[in-house]
Amino acid sequence: MRLENKVALISGGARGMGAEEARLFAAEGATVVIGDILEDEGRRTEAEINEAGGECLYIRLDVTSESSWQEAVAATVARFGKLDIVVNNAGIGGGGRLEDTTVEEWDRVMAVNAKGVFLGTKAAIPEMRRAGGGSIINISSQLGLVGTDNSSPQYQASKGAVRLLTKATAIQYAGEGIRCNSVHPGSISTPMVHAALEELAGIKLLEQDDPEATRIAMGIGEPSDVANLVLYLVSDESKYMTGAELVLDNGVIVGQG
Repeated sequence: MRLENKVALISGGARGMGAEEARLFAAEGATVVIGDILEDEGRRTEAEINEAGGECLYIRLDVTSESSWQEAVAATVARFGKLDIVVNNAGIGGGGRLEDTTVEEWDRVMAVNAKGVFLGTKAAIPEMRRAGGGSIINISSQLGLVGTDNSSPQYQASKGAVRLLTKATAIQYAGEGIRCNSVHPGSISTPMVHAALEELAGIKLLEQDDPEATRIAMGIGEPSDVANLVLYLVSDESKYMTGAELVLDNGVIVGQG
C-alpha cells in the first residue's frame, strides 16, 4: 500500500502505459482518476479496476484544452477531496522527415505532447499546493534526449520540450513540496508503438518473446516496466528526488553513445 490515501490523475489512462499505471496505483492503495478521449476503453479500464477492488473514475479529458483540464481536476477534487499525483502520460507519435512535415502535423503533435503536459501541470499545481505538496510525472521519451532518423521532428521536439518543462517545474515549485520528474521510455509494447514499428519497419509484434521482436535492437519493454518506475516516483520513497530524468530503454541510448 505504497500510495495509501493518495489521489492520482493519469492522462491517457484508458490503455497502454496509462492503464497499467492506473491498475498498479489502485493496487497500491491510491484512488485513481483516468482522463482520456477514448471513452469505451476508459470505461473498460475503470470497470476492471473497480471490479478488482480498487477505486477508479473515468473522466473524458482532451489534454489540448485548458478548460478540459480544469474540469478534470475540479471533478477529481469534488469527488475525492484532493489531488496528490498527476501523471502526464497522454501522447501521440508520428514519422516523417522535417521538410515533408506539414504545419498541421507539427501543431497536432506539439499540442498533445507538449502543450498537454503544460496544461496538466498548470491545472494541478493549485490543488497540490492546497494538499501540502504532490508529485507530477511527465512521460517523455528516449527521443527527448537523443535524435533519430526514424521518428518525426515534431515528436522528438515535443518530448525534448517535456524534459525541460519538467526541470522548470521542479525548480519553481520545490519549495512548496511539489516534485516533478520525467520518465524517458524506449520502445514499449503499447498500441501506439506497435503501430509505429509496423509502419516504419514492417514488423508485426505479437508477444514479448515473439522471434520478430528480436529484430528491434535491445527488444521491447512492457507497460509494467514503466508503471513500476512511475510508482516509485510518485511514492514517498522518492521524496528527495525532483527535476530528474530517468531513462528506461534497456541501454539503447548507451549503445548509441
